Amino acid sequence: MALPLLALSLASFAALCVLRGAPMADLLVYRAEGAAVAHGTDLYGFTVTRWRLPATYPPFAAILFVPATWLPVPALKAAFLAGNALLLALLITLSARLAARTGLLPPPPQPLPPPLLCAATALSLWLEPVFQTLLFGQINLAVAGLVLWDLTRPPTARGKGVALGIATGIKLTPALFVPYLFLTGRRREAATATAVCAGTVALGGLLLPSASADFWTRRLYETDRVGKAWIVDNQSLQGLVARALGDPAPGLAWALPAAAVGAVGLCLAARAREDRHGILLTAFTTLLISPISWSHHWVWCVPLLAVLLAEGRVLLTALTATAFTARTLWLLPHEGDRDLHLPWWQQPLASPYPLLGLALLAWAAVPRRRGGQPVPSARISSASTIR
Repeated sequence: MALPLLALSLASFAALCVLRGAPMADLLVYRAEGAAVAHGTDLYGFTVTRWRLPATYPPFAAILFVPATWLPVPALKAAFLAGNALLLALLITLSARLAARTGLLPPPPQPLPPPLLCAATALSLWLEPVFQTLLFGQINLAVAGLVLWDLTRPPTARGKGVALGIATGIKLTPALFVPYLFLTGRRREAATATAVCAGTVALGGLLLPSASADFWTRRLYETDRVGKAWIVDNQSLQGLVARALGDPAPGLAWALPAAAVGAVGLCLAARAREDRHGILLTAFTTLLISPISWSHHWVWCVPLLAVLLAEGRVLLTALTATAFTARTLWLLPHEGDRDLHLPWWQQPLASPYPLLGLALLAWAAVPRRRGGQPVPSARISSASTIR
């Protein structure tokens, strides 16, 4: 039953891609970045597709995109669609590993039964962040998979931190996991991730010196280059504030709350009783404070749903799944600058993901008690046991 469900889900998605033309605009940007590296042209001087999209990732990412130029566009789109489907299955497997994790120690390896994995993949495909990732030809599932695979490996595993460093070198946003590791006492992992990320920067500088100088001194700070922060596509805290205030450039009205959310979120993650909670809190804090977090960046909803389900929070799982499938942000009028003129009652519908992220942080901030006494941190408990 599960395998036919997966086949039906994938076939329905493929048919929808054919009917909609499946532009996979982000994939075409990646291909153009790889071509710029291969041909020695200006990496940050081009725009592609009818939306005139530029390159926005570090030079290291562009180097990894060179193989995208080896296939014709139709074959590349098919390969990306199949690859992202496999990456979704991998992310679900890693999410199950995270959900089974208690304290700081990973559980014994217990792979998901194939029927359950097939069913979960078939259903997760229609979560809006996952759906958009496949539709745009994005790499969110790969980046989240690298991070989650690294963080859920055994503490004694060799090379812990390497995958996190590579993911950060590709997309920068996973960088917040480095201070999380440092604050939770995993300084070697944090140092490894930092060194590997620095290595990706050095490699980019060695192979693409001009593009590296351009990116790190100029392009990195041009946040409007990525896109308009106030459109409903942007599900970060800045997008929420910009739409709520009707201000396309909220400035300090966004920057100060973002700084506070970042500090509080990281503190809550470091003090979380269980590592699975700390990892999720770090991920959602990153999505909140990033200037731009497109809706498809929120693929961390997959491990969140896995953890909620493993903890027996059936109602919360259902509500969270509904929030990530309802697509309320796309149901609102958002042509032109109408995103900035939404009435108050439409604001929650325009910003469901940052509101959910803030609710997650608020939930984590509430003290939990057992038998009338506060529940100690898992890290404090472990330290007491050792002593």
